[in-house]
Amino acid sequence: MKISILIFGSDKFIARLSDQICDANSFNLEVITNLNQAISCIQSTPPDILILQASCDGSLELCCWLKQQTKLSWIYCILLEDRSQLLLDRSKYGREWELEMTSIALQEGADAYIWQSPEEINSNSTELCSSQNLLLAQLTVGLRKAQKYRDLIRTNDLLSAIALADSLTELSNRRALEWDLPRQIQKARTNGTPLSLIILDVDYFKRVNDTYGHLVGDRLLQLLSNRVRQNLRYQDTPFRYGGEEFVIILSHTSCDEAVVVARRLNRIVGEQPFAINNQLSINVTISLGAACLRTEDDVNGMSLLNRADQCLLQAKAAGRNCVISCENYLSGHTSHLRVVSS
Repeated sequence: MKISILIFGSDKFIARLSDQICDANSFNLEVITNLNQAISCIQSTPPDILILQASCDGSLELCCWLKQQTKLSWIYCILLEDRSQLLLDRSKYGREWELEMTSIALQEGADAYIWQSPEEINSNSTELCSSQNLLLAQLTVGLRKAQKYRDLIRTNDLLSAIALADSLTELSNRRALEWDLPRQIQKARTNGTPLSLIILDVDYFKRVNDTYGHLVGDRLLQLLSNRVRQNLRYQDTPFRYGGEEFVIILSHTSCDEAVVVARRLNRIVGEQPFAINNQLSINVTISLGAACLRTEDDVNGMSLLNRADQCLLQAKAAGRNCVISCENYLSGHTSHLRVVSS
């Protein structure tokens, strides 16, 4: 991925920059002259490096604003000083004054502050001048910072993926569910679309562990997870909730549709044994509880989860190997339908 640079300045300012900076083959480059547009661009697509023309209206405000944004403060901000009065004062007051002004610019948010001379500003030469050499040097620093930040993001993404994944089944884990369910609920309510949820449990799983050992039990959970995952729709998201219990979020899914999905999973799991190895195959069934999002449900989905869990308990009490939803009951073996109280 290319390093992205946003330049905030006038056309004349852009023309004075080195071709090495404006080379579109080296960077993703964008030029903006309006302060509001620059802020909007930074918020929507943050650049790795920001180059600012000090004499451009709003440049100092933009530099200061950027460093106040915690999530954007990593952007490397290079301020090029081209204001004529300051350049004259620099010649008049000398090195000590220049250092003081540089210190102020850095305190206001610039990561680098580069002085341009009047001769450089008025020159039409294409040769690199001192300020452009400094700019290229600071650009190198900014590129290194951007690369380190990207490496950190990749590392954090990997750690997050590990933290949110169940190591046995490779499904998302309970922590991931607690993070994703509120997002799914908010999205469903914002878009006015239905949302449902299934909780399923492997029937008599303890017997498997007691009879064959925990390694066989673990292998059974892996095979069952794969079978369930391969038979879900693209909008369905499975999670290992804990032990032999799983949760599936069904976006864009009504209560009746959730029952159809649950009933299909019940059939798919129970109709064919799981081949643990060449010598051992095990038949298991699952019980499922389904619930759909209601207006009164809390934003974190705890009431929705609890309602589905109560349906799961009813399915177990009804003899297991069946589906119970808040609206109705469907046997895993028959098409019998009756209303069940939630």
